[in-house]
Amino acid sequence: MNRLMILSALLAVLGLTACDQPTVVNVPAGPAGPAGAKGATGNQGDTGAQGNTGNKGEAGKPGDSTTVIVTPPAQP
Repeated sequence: MNRLMILSALLAVLGLTACDQPTVVNVPAGPAGPAGAKGATGNQGDTGAQGNTGNKGEAGKPGDSTTVIVTPPAQP
């Protein structure tokens, strides 16, 4: 019985230490180097085509009440 407890404790210790992984420390990159000389300006691109204007919507109907809802201004 005594040997069984010692053996199980030894196996538990070995099992726990085998799972221990070293901590990976990521070293941050150094500062960027000096900027190089600027290149020549490229050519002007072509103007894009006019997009579709969409369908005309239906006219709205007049209101049936005189209630006006005023929202308070947003808090700064």
